[in-house]
Amino acid sequence: MDTFKNPWRGKGLPAGAGLAEGELSETAAEASGFLERSPDARATPLLDPAELAGTFGIGALYIKDERNRMGLGSFKALGAAYAIAKRAGLAVREGNAKDYGTALEGLTFACASAGNHGLSLAAGAPLYGAKAVIFVSETVPEAFAVRLRQTSAGVVRAGATYEDSMAEAQREAARNGWILLPDSTWPDMTGAGRDVMEGYLIMGDEISRQMPEPPTHVFLQAGVGGLAAACALSARATWGQKVTIMVVEPDYAPALQASIKAGKAVTAPGPVSVMGRLDCKEPSHLALKYLAREADFFTTVTDEEAADTVALLAAHNLATTPSGAAGIAALHHAGAHATALNLGPDSRVLCYLSEGPEDG
Repeated sequence: MDTFKNPWRGKGLPAGAGLAEGELSETAAEASGFLERSPDARATPLLDPAELAGTFGIGALYIKDERNRMGLGSFKALGAAYAIAKRAGLAVREGNAKDYGTALEGLTFACASAGNHGLSLAAGAPLYGAKAVIFVSETVPEAFAVRLRQTSAGVVRAGATYEDSMAEAQREAARNGWILLPDSTWPDMTGAGRDVMEGYLIMGDEISRQMPEPPTHVFLQAGVGGLAAACALSARATWGQKVTIMVVEPDYAPALQASIKAGKAVTAPGPVSVMGRLDCKEPSHLALKYLAREADFFTTVTDEEAADTVALLAAHNLATTPSGAAGIAALHHAGAHATALNLGPDSRVLCYLSEGPEDG
């Protein structure tokens, strides 16, 4: 683990950092309507595995279990589908559509995906009469591509990396007049990614009603940073400034930590990580903006540490992937960092189990 205390905490990156402009709401404004129209609106459970808390040497462990969110197997079910629903709601309110089911007829949404973001878009678009096209790189398992094809979405293989598939999605969206719906943000492209992140705030709203006591620590896994930023904002809104927020990345893709160290958004190239959903070399600008202000620490975990934690969780009937377990892996392997993080027998830690197993 490589743990770094955030020097920008409470103030954010400097004005000259060159981040994209934009603001993220602290509440999911369209949440109630989105959930009413979703096939499965149930809140996901908050687990409290006492045995694992003992293993980690802490007083209490709470795990937000997103493995069965809306039948899609990941927290990302709340992202693209929510962003599409928000657009449909606006069309209905402004009188440009008669009903939600046909509000977006004639539109096609496109994205690049290394996993669950594409499933959310594929599931959300047809609910409002729209179509979906998902671009995946050569490294994305064929089993995932098959799952996408089983929806009404089009699937396009493009490039060797996620970044390659994103570039192709941008080109094809521009050429065909499609709406690009990424789960990241960058200069001149913030609105769609902002709406995706806003959907993730639903988790924080649920947790605020589920937690029996405030946590002392929150561990948040991060790829481009959307989940981490939304959940950090929710944590601050619910529990204030005393809770310690830790952002966790693969050591092969520490884009957020590298950007915090540099004081601006930077690329952090490295080998391919087994934490494929988190293997993102460039941060989302809006996510970085808010994490620079709200996170206390940035840390990394190795592929081996993540795999070790996956095995431990499986032994406790909590099957997941290295990406899904990354936040818990940082807690599991805190070791020498525990004192600096003030982790001990009195700590109450909130983590996220962000997705189910690949074969789930």
